[in-house]
Amino acid sequence: MKKTILVRTAGQDDVEAAARTLGEAFQDDPVMSWILPDPQRRAVGLPRFFAAVARHVFVPDGVSDLALGPDGSVGGAALWTPPNAHASTIAELRMMPGIWRAFGRRILVGKKLGDLLKKNHPAEPHWYLGMIGTATAARGAGYGSALLSSRLAHIDAEGGLAYLESSNPVNVPYYERFGFAVTRELQLPGGPPIWLMQRAPR
Repeated sequence: MKKTILVRTAGQDDVEAAARTLGEAFQDDPVMSWILPDPQRRAVGLPRFFAAVARHVFVPDGVSDLALGPDGSVGGAALWTPPNAHASTIAELRMMPGIWRAFGRRILVGKKLGDLLKKNHPAEPHWYLGMIGTATAARGAGYGSALLSSRLAHIDAEGGLAYLESSNPVNVPYYERFGFAVTRELQLPGGPPIWLMQRAPR
């Protein structure tokens, strides 16, 4: 019998749970492994990074989601921003201490990635899926599909364009099943590739 998965909007009280979930999901990610090569340092740093960006950039927009299991535990998280959303200078300043704690001396490598991604965002208004991931224990149970299906239904209802970057080649076919298509492959300087993907308005 398939488990019932509940998708709901994430609030500030959910930031730490979302950050832990995403930290697990990205522990073996090629790009995050490039930024933080040491696995132990990465296990500590990633939840700090995701907490900082979720708290100050994504969650305040009110369109990020959690996928909950029957027991209420967080199985997956997706951080979105709506069209024309821009982090304020104040939000970026408040985020920086968390980024420093996350990346330490590797912060300039993380900034290199952030600048490259920002430069290559679509010019037209779009929904941006910044991060999506499932907890280790929840993988393969449909949490990611539930998150994507729920938010994409809202996006389709308004005829919106959706955009994401895939930092792992194994995820590209997965996103393609939801209607995303690769528009460009970026090569990080001295690092792994990233696939830019868009989903046309429906």
